[in-house]
Amino acid sequence: MALNDGSKRTWQSHAIKNFVGHIIQGLLVITPVAITVFVVYKIINLIASTFGFIHQIVHPLVDPFIILGAIIVIVYLVGRLSSSFLFNPVYNRMERDIEKIPLIRLVYSSVKDIASAFVGSKRKFNKPVLVTMDKANGIKQIGFVTQSDLKSMSISDAYTAVYMPFSYGFSGKLIIVPKENVEPLDATAAEAMKFVVSGGVTHVD
Repeated sequence: MALNDGSKRTWQSHAIKNFVGHIIQGLLVITPVAITVFVVYKIINLIASTFGFIHQIVHPLVDPFIILGAIIVIVYLVGRLSSSFLFNPVYNRMERDIEKIPLIRLVYSSVKDIASAFVGSKRKFNKPVLVTMDKANGIKQIGFVTQSDLKSMSISDAYTAVYMPFSYGFSGKLIIVPKENVEPLDATAAEAMKFVVSGGVTHVD
């Protein structure tokens, strides 16, 4: 039985919606995988170009993975060695020598502080808080306390430093707010950071 014009248009509209829906669903599946593969590919290319002075080990496609594995092993061994009481005096002496070189000191201390802020036993972004930005309208923002004692900068003890990360990026801003405007957030640092960076899309358990 032939379809009338109304039924035909309805069937065509339904087919188009199904087609578009499947396209969108396909993008949701493919996009994260494609971006992950692209990032891994860029990392492998970076390793290959950085260590290009090393002659072929096995195969041009396999060598970056061998080099990456060697880097991981070396970093692990340095990490194990750094926890040894024999290593600390040598490391401390090296740091004291580096601190005496003007330009090198600036670069080294900056990189070390940034790295230690994210990883290690002295992480700075490990205190997620909720900051009241506008009391009148009840507007709050998620941040991370980085310094609770600002006396070294002649700032009152009533204030604290809070880093506010931006969504969909790796940047943020530092604000100095009264401690009374800051309340602890009932979430881990990783969950809070992921929630903010994703723009509130990511579900927090």
